[in-house]
Amino acid sequence: MNKLINMISAGFLAILLVFIFLAGRGHGQEVSIGVAVEFTNHAACAYVSKDKGWFDKEGLNITAYEGYVTGMALAAALARGDIQVAYICLVPAINAYANAGVPIKIVAGTHKHGYGLVVNPEKISTVKDLEKPNIRIGCVQVGGAADLILHKMIDEYGLDQDKVLNNIQSMNPPKQVLAIKTGQLDAAFLPEHWATMAEELGFNMLLTSQDVWPEMQGSVLVVRSDLIDSHPDLVRKLVEISRRATEWINDHPQEAAETVWKQLQVTGGQVFPAEAAELASSLELTPAVLLRSISKLEYTTDIDADMVQETIDYMAELGYIRSSFNAENILDLRYLHE
Repeated sequence: MNKLINMISAGFLAILLVFIFLAGRGHGQEVSIGVAVEFTNHAACAYVSKDKGWFDKEGLNITAYEGYVTGMALAAALARGDIQVAYICLVPAINAYANAGVPIKIVAGTHKHGYGLVVNPEKISTVKDLEKPNIRIGCVQVGGAADLILHKMIDEYGLDQDKVLNNIQSMNPPKQVLAIKTGQLDAAFLPEHWATMAEELGFNMLLTSQDVWPEMQGSVLVVRSDLIDSHPDLVRKLVEISRRATEWINDHPQEAAETVWKQLQVTGGQVFPAEAAELASSLELTPAVLLRSISKLEYTTDIDADMVQETIDYMAELGYIRSSFNAENILDLRYLHE
């Protein structure tokens, strides 16, 4: 009898272990992932991956896919529990981590550069002209990536900071482009693809981020730390999908421009904040503009820890974060090196 009981118990335990294993596998496949992206071609690898169905093919259950007109707005969304993944500019990612305490890790890069200063050639021919009174300069809010380019330019060219900053008007990228279209701005610090759209309206690209900050890290792929802890396999897939999409963009720029254009049209009506979606929809964007814009970025998942540290230190110097910290605290690049 005891032997029979032991056999039954062993059999039951084996069945239970199999059940737990299968349940665990099913649970892993059903993990819901909320993804947020910037409404620019900075997030091209995310748009390509979505268009080609690579998230679905890898078994990732994307339950939310939200577009944000600025990295700062996206950073605020990361504080919510339903957004676990973001394709976001490095600067707002650092802001979210350092100032808001959002538990995130940078697991890959997505591109370098992608910002420019566009100007009305009838009013501005050199950066020194930005000091002139009554020159109207658009820029994203303080603490955004384009704002750091503004300060890098002031440093690089030895400009009078007070004179330049007194001319700044804070507004989001589509609002800046609309203001350029209606003659309300003389210059603007913009991320791509908005900077190239401004060129279409007759503005000149006076300088790019490459001119003032060589090797600048543009955007990154970030995930919440708890996703790495609980489902490292999903994070590994996200990095691999991003790598695959990035390689595809570099190999097929024309098709990539058309794909990103199509995805931006789909996402455009759902951009946050809502008023930005209305502005963006009123501006004409074409695949040809996106193709020219894409050529100004270096799409790569590689990321330089020293460059991230340089960005952290500069943000601390400007007072945008409370104090500097070790870049390793926000980096988790293990999946890039597999």
